[in-house]
Amino acid sequence: MAWSDRCAVESAPFKQSVDHPNLVLVTCILASSLAFIDGSVVNVGLPAIGKSLHGDAAQLQWIVNAYLLPLSALLLLGGALGDRFGRRKILIAGITLFALGSALCGFAPSLGLLLIARVIQGSGAALLLPNSLAILGSAFSGEARGRAIGTWSAVSAIAAAVGPVLGGWLIDTVDWRFIFFINLPVALAGIAMALAYVRDPPRDSDGPPLDFLGAALATIALAALTWGLTVGSGHSGWTPMALSAIAAGIILSAFFLWVERQRGDKAMTPLSVFGSRSFVGLTLLTLLLYGALGGLLVLVPYILIQGAHYTATAAGAALLPFPIVLAVASPIMGGIAGRSGPRLPLAIGPMIVAAGFLLLLLLTPAASYWMGVLPAILVISLGMAGAVAPLTTAVLTSVDARHTGSASGLNSAVSRAGGLVATALLGGVLAAQGQMLYGAFHIAATAGAIVSVLAGLSAFVFVGRSST
Repeated sequence: MAWSDRCAVESAPFKQSVDHPNLVLVTCILASSLAFIDGSVVNVGLPAIGKSLHGDAAQLQWIVNAYLLPLSALLLLGGALGDRFGRRKILIAGITLFALGSALCGFAPSLGLLLIARVIQGSGAALLLPNSLAILGSAFSGEARGRAIGTWSAVSAIAAAVGPVLGGWLIDTVDWRFIFFINLPVALAGIAMALAYVRDPPRDSDGPPLDFLGAALATIALAALTWGLTVGSGHSGWTPMALSAIAAGIILSAFFLWVERQRGDKAMTPLSVFGSRSFVGLTLLTLLLYGALGGLLVLVPYILIQGAHYTATAAGAALLPFPIVLAVASPIMGGIAGRSGPRLPLAIGPMIVAAGFLLLLLLTPAASYWMGVLPAILVISLGMAGAVAPLTTAVLTSVDARHTGSASGLNSAVSRAGGLVATALLGGVLAAQGQMLYGAFHIAATAGAIVSVLAGLSAFVFVGRSST
């Protein structure tokens, strides 16, 4: 989950009078929960899906990344589409697309069709997420908006906690396909409530042209990089084809930046936000820290099921302390950051996360959950709690007021991209068996610790004391 999504609520540019604001809040929660629950549940389902559809390590990586790729690349475009054509209309389109993808995932007879369905899901999430949050921001104002954001955050944490456990139970007792089918009633309820209670604020129908070229370039560049990293980290190694894909991704990324620079403030990603030294540091921190977290959320359930022979339910429950600690501790750490400034919490939090990754080295075939998993999860969640709330505040204050929407949306997209890249590099772990699985996992945990330290250093070096 990208907890920085809540930034989008705070930057919603419109205010409107609504007849049933609490029902609008429920609608936004239903829509957002589709994307949040799906991301965590599928990680628990990877071993069962791989066994059922005969997937190798690279294909398992793509089950995650086929969803993250369009979500990372199209998130900003999804928000712009809502501003242009109406947020309710694009929200309903996004939920519908997500539901269609979920149904296709559940019925998919092969991995190839499952991956296509996951792309559809990710595209739907890219439409529904920014618009559900923008609708929430426009339905409330002042103290009421703060309470609404708090409620949305709390329910998101509950969904993140319950989702993997429910998904694991469905895998163990019914079939892995039902982790996708459970999205359908939620989607239908979200569509019905959006039609009944959501009203669009005034919109700029004559605004600048939508940046479809930028969205296409971002998607193709990320796809090339992801494919190259996935192949390179697998059994095939860093073949000329893998390196060529990575080179193509880098070249396309450079072309994307050139196009965005030419479009100026009309771009999907206005590069003027990078004129802030603090924002550069925050973007780097987000990419690194959420990359490490994305790898963790894929690997821990996988190794518990494949290596320690946990049931899917138990593997889902193993991560339960993470969202609970995050939900409880984040407001406290936010208050501390408000008094001290974001720089030190953003530097120290990732260092604590790094210590948690090193504690994962205690996870061996003989280790119990209480000694091999829980201490690491608790430390990582405390470190993330130290970084999440200050990151939200720092992103919004690192750029001028007219760019807060672009900055918060870009930060959310970067957090997804971090998970995308991390998952693409996990081929060696997912392909390992037996004792070698634990050895590969320990290498990945050590890499996660190093990346987290670099995230903390980026905050210390680049982020100003007041993040301005």
